[in-house]
Amino acid sequence: MAMTGAWTGMILIAAIYGLAAGNAAAVGAAAAEGAAAAVTLGARMLGAVMFWSGVMEVMARAGFTAALSKRLRPLLYRLFPSSRTDPALAEALSLNVSANLLGLGNAATPAGVTAAVRLRHHGTGDRASDELCRLAVMNTASIQLLPTTVAALRSSLGAADAFDILPAVWVTSLISVTAGLLAERGFSRLT
Repeated sequence: MAMTGAWTGMILIAAIYGLAAGNAAAVGAAAAEGAAAAVTLGARMLGAVMFWSGVMEVMARAGFTAALSKRLRPLLYRLFPSSRTDPALAEALSLNVSANLLGLGNAATPAGVTAAVRLRHHGTGDRASDELCRLAVMNTASIQLLPTTVAALRSSLGAADAFDILPAVWVTSLISVTAGLLAERGFSRLT
């Protein structure tokens, strides 16, 4: 809700400033051009998102995601102790992390929401539990082995090699998750 207000406010300020400066025609042309570019980009990315979602489904049916989830469980049990006694939580966390590792943010969202709801039941009162905060950090920063959504965006914009960013993605995502988890741990000790 806050982001909606922020974006709406920025657009209104830009439009009012453009009108006050006598650039109404330029503002209108830029708005129309931006809308057309957004639709074109969305159409280009739709195919890639559908492709990678299909790949995720094939991997799930072939048992790859289940095997990956099984291998992630020991780590997830340490990060989320509640998942030891809640199999549905463990499954949702495993699916969320697996989809994020594969760069499928769209596919990770439903599992992340399910895990957040289950973690909410493990919390007390109106305060988010440490595990819920940890999930938010991990889901936001997410380590990605294959940044498929970013690669699809790069490909749609004409990149010669959409995956040439892999080393940079691996390093930065590992650093961001580590920094996020350390910050979460530090803030949880302050409260």
